[in-house]
Amino acid sequence: MSNDAILSVRDLVVTAGTMAGAPPILNGISLDIAAGETLCLVGESGSGKSVTSLATMGLLPKGILMARSGSIMLEGQDLLKASEAQLKALRASRMAMIFQEPMTALNPVMPVGRQIEEVLQAHTPMGGRDRKKHVLQMLDQVHLPDIERVYASYPHQLSGGQRQRIMIAMALVLEPKLLIADEPTTALDVTTQKEILRLIKELQTRHGTSVLFITHDMGVVADIADRVCVMHHGDIVETAAIADLLERPTTAYTRKLLSSVPSLTARPPRPMKSQEIVLEAIELNKTYSTKSWLRRARETHAAADVNFTLRHGRTLGIVGESGSGKSTVARCIMRLIDPTSGSIRLKGADISDLQRPALQPHRKRIQIVFQDPYRSLNPRVTVGESITEGPTNYGMPLAQAMARAAELLEVVGLPKDAIDRYPHQFSGGQRQRIAIARALAMEPDVLVADEAVSALDVSVQAQVLDLLSELQERLGVAILFITHDLRVAAQICDDVAVMQHGRIVEAGTAQEVLMSPQMTYTRALIDAAPGRHWDFANFRPLPQQPTGL
Repeated sequence: MSNDAILSVRDLVVTAGTMAGAPPILNGISLDIAAGETLCLVGESGSGKSVTSLATMGLLPKGILMARSGSIMLEGQDLLKASEAQLKALRASRMAMIFQEPMTALNPVMPVGRQIEEVLQAHTPMGGRDRKKHVLQMLDQVHLPDIERVYASYPHQLSGGQRQRIMIAMALVLEPKLLIADEPTTALDVTTQKEILRLIKELQTRHGTSVLFITHDMGVVADIADRVCVMHHGDIVETAAIADLLERPTTAYTRKLLSSVPSLTARPPRPMKSQEIVLEAIELNKTYSTKSWLRRARETHAAADVNFTLRHGRTLGIVGESGSGKSTVARCIMRLIDPTSGSIRLKGADISDLQRPALQPHRKRIQIVFQDPYRSLNPRVTVGESITEGPTNYGMPLAQAMARAAELLEVVGLPKDAIDRYPHQFSGGQRQRIAIARALAMEPDVLVADEAVSALDVSVQAQVLDLLSELQERLGVAILFITHDLRVAAQICDDVAVMQHGRIVEAGTAQEVLMSPQMTYTRALIDAAPGRHWDFANFRPLPQQPTGL
C-alpha cells in the first residue's frame, strides 16, 4: 500500500456465485487513490467498473457476487475483513457513494431534507435543530436554490440535476475521505453535467476528498481526472496520468476506446438525393395545463411554434437541455400525445388531429426507437415475437413476418438464432439493435430516435451510429434524431435544430449550427461539451478556440 493512499486495492478477485470454481468478474485488480486525487475508472459496460465500487462499499449482492481474495484498504483498514456493523459505520463517515440514478436511490415518500438528516442521525449525536441547520448549510454548498423549499420537497418535485445535487449533499455531509461516483452524470444534459462536475471538484477541494469516478465517457475523463485506470473484462489493462493516457495510450483497447469518442466537428454535408418531404411540423404547439380548485390554472408551453422539414434519406437532429421540449416534440410527432395546435404532415397527410381508426394506417410509416430498449421490449416474449408483432397486426402472415425478422436481425448485425431468445439475454447495445430491427420491420418512411444511444458506452454507441447511417444509406429512411449529446449530433445529423424552453432558437445544417453558432445558447451548449479541447481519435489536444465558442 502506498503511504499516502486513502484507498489501496490489491489483487482483488470477485467471482459470480459463492461456489468454488465460480467464474471471476474481477481478475485480481490493483489500484491506489491518493489523498485529494481523482482517479477515473473507465471501460465498456461489463468491464467490472461498478463491481469494483460495490466491493469497496461492501455492497456486493450476497449469494450472487463474492470477493474471493485480495484486500481493499481504506486508510489502513481492510474492508473485506470488516464486519457488517463496521462497514455500516464507515459508510457516509469515511466513504460514500453517488449512484447513477438518484430517483432509484432516493426514498420517493420522504422529503429529501429528512433523508439527508438520517445520515446525521445515524452517525452523530446532533439534535434535531442542529441536524436541520447542517443540512441546510449543505444544500447551500451544492448551490441549490430556495433551500428551505428544497429541504421539504420530495424527489419527484425536483429536476434530475437537483436530485443529483441532493445525492452529492447526502454523500458529503459527513466529509468522508473517499467519494465513489458511479456514472453520476450519464443521464444528464451537457450543461447540467458541467455544473455537477464543477460542483464535485469544488467540494473535493474544500473537503480534501479523494474521488473514485466511474464512467464510460472519455470526454468527462479528460476534464476531471488526475489519473486513469482502464478496465477490460475484469482486468485493469492500463494505468496512467491523464495527459499520458490521452496522448500516449499504450494498449490497443485504450486506443480503441479513445478513437470511439465522437468528434464535435460536424461531418461534411451529404449530397441531397431527394427533395421529397416526408415529415413536416408547422407551428406545432403543446401546452400542459395544471388545474386546481384552490389555484388559478397554470400553463406550461412544452413546445411553442415548432417548425421543421425532414426530407427523404436525411437526418435532422433536435438538440437541447433536459426540459427544452425535445422529447415532447418527438411524442407529438409520433402521436403518442396529442398536440395542442399546429400541423404534423407525414408524406403530405396531416395527422395532427386524426383519431383511431383514421390514424392507424399512418402509424406504420413512422416508428420510434426509445432511449432504454430494456423497458421498450417486452421481457416476456421472444425477440422474434417483438419484431413480428407490428407486421402481423397489419395483416402480414406470421411465417412471412418471421422470415423478415430473421433477415432484419442479420441486417442489424445479430445472428438469426437471436430470434428465439429473450431481451435479458442480450447486452444493452444488442437490445438497441433489436429495437431498431423492430422499428424497421414496419418499413417506415421516418424513424424517430429519442436519445437512442445516450445510455450506451462509447464503442457500442459508435457501432449503433454506424448502423443507423448504413441503414439510412441502404433503405433511404429519414431520421429525426433527438439528443442532448452534441458530439453524437455532429456525427450523424445533416441538419440540426436547437431547442430552448420549447422553442427552436437556431436551425441550419450541422456544420452551420455546430461550427459557426449564432446564438449565445448554442455556444453555451457547445462550450459545455466534456473534453471539447481534445482530438481523441488522433491522441492530441485541439487548438484553443476563441472564448465563448
